[in-house]
Amino acid sequence: MAAQFTLPGRTIFGEKALESSENAIKGLGKKAFIVTGKIVTKIGTVSLLTCYLDRWNISYKVFNDITGEPTDEMILAGVKAYQESGCDFLIGIGGGSPLDSAKAIGAMATLNGTLGDYMGVELKGNFPPLVLIPTTAGTGSETTRFTVITDTKKGVKMLLKGDDLLPEIAIIDPEFTVTAPKSITAATGMDALTHAVESYISKKANVLTDVYALSAIKRIFRYLPLAYEDGTHKKAREEMSIAAFEAGVCINNASVTLVHGMSRPIGALFHIPHGISNAMLITECLSYVADGCYGRFADMARAIGAATEETEEKEACEAFFKALKKLCIQCEIPTLKDYGIQKEEFETVSEKMAEDAMASGSPSNTRKEISKEDLLKIYSRLF
Repeated sequence: MAAQFTLPGRTIFGEKALESSENAIKGLGKKAFIVTGKIVTKIGTVSLLTCYLDRWNISYKVFNDITGEPTDEMILAGVKAYQESGCDFLIGIGGGSPLDSAKAIGAMATLNGTLGDYMGVELKGNFPPLVLIPTTAGTGSETTRFTVITDTKKGVKMLLKGDDLLPEIAIIDPEFTVTAPKSITAATGMDALTHAVESYISKKANVLTDVYALSAIKRIFRYLPLAYEDGTHKKAREEMSIAAFEAGVCINNASVTLVHGMSRPIGALFHIPHGISNAMLITECLSYVADGCYGRFADMARAIGAATEETEEKEACEAFFKALKKLCIQCEIPTLKDYGIQKEEFETVSEKMAEDAMASGSPSNTRKEISKEDLLKIYSRLF
């Protein structure tokens, strides 16, 4: 059966990528609406962008009110600011939150209704041109047709999707990730790993996503510990930026499975950063479904050097999980308990979280048949 494979309109990657993007950005419009957060503004990355825009005679308006993971209220404020600004294209710069927000603001500046109206519906429209510039290596938002926004009234993370959310231009300069602190490096790096692994075990995987996934997994196991220990390690930062892009391409085309499905409700209700909640879940979730595809886990073990071609599938699968646990320890991934979540409080909302996870559709991409009861079992094991 034929598989579709989509990418951003154009990707500019490597050292001085932003500087090299003048002609590409100039062709998009006259005034840019820059969507970002206060930390990215404070450390000077936004001013680096605006200096180039000044030099290129492109005017702009900075909207840096994305504080934490985006909510429908932040998007509503962004849409209002965009519509009042006279801007004709958007630039998202920062981690996954500003990039996801830029997608949603551009879409809702065009569409009618509320974000909640588009849950489970393809977002389609003549959206303003979009440029995405990541400053972390992990979320892969610059490569995907997805945006995740929290519905503040329902306490649900909405996964919204549509090919028209893909950026015209993705600009990836590993130098921008050097300022990311250890905690962000770990969270985003583990998010990228989750993307790559989940896409590899997804029912929707295909020959192209498999190539990208194994490449990303190999890079992350080797270079995430180095980037975590030394943020100025140039080679590690470059390799993690490549891996994040590869992993983003994977989920754009093969989707995610139960880790993401189960982690979104935890993030929505307990406000745990997305990459960390993925990392908290990844071992329990994937070991639960490993018997549905031992061969795929064996492939990953061989890719990272944890097993050889001669190693039997089940043994290789176990070697992969041993390496995964070691990586989580190296990156100091906390447990729910470490994070201050009370077991009793968690148990009272487990039912809702399992329902929300199943409703997202992500668990159904797993090669092993998964039910709400399975998710409740996995949630119970986290303590």
